[in-house]
Amino acid sequence: MQDNCVRADRKSGAAQVTHRALNVTTLDGVSLSGMHLPGPGGDTALAVCHGFTHHTRRPVTRVVLEALSGQAPVVALDMRGHGRSGGRTTVGDRELLDLDAAVRWARDAGYSRVATVGFSLGAAVALRQATAGTVRPDAVVAVSGPARWYSRETPAMRRVHWLLEQPHGRAVARLLGVRLDSAWEVVPPSPVEVVAAVAPVPLLLVHFAGDHYFSAAHPEALAAASGGHAQLWTEPGEGHGESGTGPELAERIALWALAAASSAIPGERTNGGGSTVGPRTPAERRAPGSEVG
Repeated sequence: MQDNCVRADRKSGAAQVTHRALNVTTLDGVSLSGMHLPGPGGDTALAVCHGFTHHTRRPVTRVVLEALSGQAPVVALDMRGHGRSGGRTTVGDRELLDLDAAVRWARDAGYSRVATVGFSLGAAVALRQATAGTVRPDAVVAVSGPARWYSRETPAMRRVHWLLEQPHGRAVARLLGVRLDSAWEVVPPSPVEVVAAVAPVPLLLVHFAGDHYFSAAHPEALAAASGGHAQLWTEPGEGHGESGTGPELAERIALWALAAASSAIPGERTNGGGSTVGPRTPAERRAPGSEVG
């Protein structure tokens, strides 16, 4: 593994964060690239899952990772089909195995507790990994996450679906550095369908009041479906995911995750691992009553 030194944009403006490049293989054989940023002492690490089109070397994502690492060690992998990782993105299906690999790496590295922090698509992945992964986290933070798939109620999400569904859109996705897999044949369970199963693991939902991708109906549906288990922070501004998460908010998220993980029963392996459920088809999951929102 190669050690590198990167500048951290924090209050002093002079802090240096040493990170270690990682190469990890998922349970289904995909090679992932990422980094480990050692943080302040302690036995809790943050496993971070980025949003769609992001990766660990993207400047806006790096700022968030460095801010989080000011409070705790960070393990972050580029999801399949993103950055320097192999494979193709399945946009929320098999990505739970990517986050699972990050949690497993942190456990193997000696961290006794691991909190997952997901942004946008990564937030949906974090909820699914907490309920169907092979290694259960000790706390979960979901920032700007959707409650359901096929959300098209905003212009921003209609553009995302154009990228995913239209031939020209898929070509543009390649220009953005995203390698798309084929469309789902079996639809994975949506976040609102799995969020209740996150309990008793502590869960924090973070939503920006002016989010131009997902309305407040999404975090409200997730909070309601959690049965009152989830905490919900509604932050000011029009941000979304990493792009809306400044250093101050990132530090608050890290502190919440550390406190929540320390109060939880240590994580353990689960009996999950399946990346999809059946026999629900895309049309069936889009049918009235099949989703919240």
